[in-house]
Amino acid sequence: MKILYFAWLREKIGVSFEEKEIKAVTVIGLIEELVLLDEKYSIAFSDLSFIRVAVDQKLIQDFKTSIKDAKEIAFFPPMTGG
Repeated sequence: MKILYFAWLREKIGVSFEEKEIKAVTVIGLIEELVLLDEKYSIAFSDLSFIRVAVDQKLIQDFKTSIKDAKEIAFFPPMTGG
């Protein structure tokens, strides 16, 4: 699965994207799996209220959303207008 990171998440994790074999079936499961891999993920995902997620380029609202057949997950901060 391709996992993309934008803005300050990219800075904290150190890459803009990575390809990983994952076992998780939900977004929150993916986050929990990543946090177990390295402290940089723990830091980046320490407050989920500041993180938005897109599954296969569709913005989702619930971290319990299934990623079972997803090809791409993107994590980014909330967007503002302007």
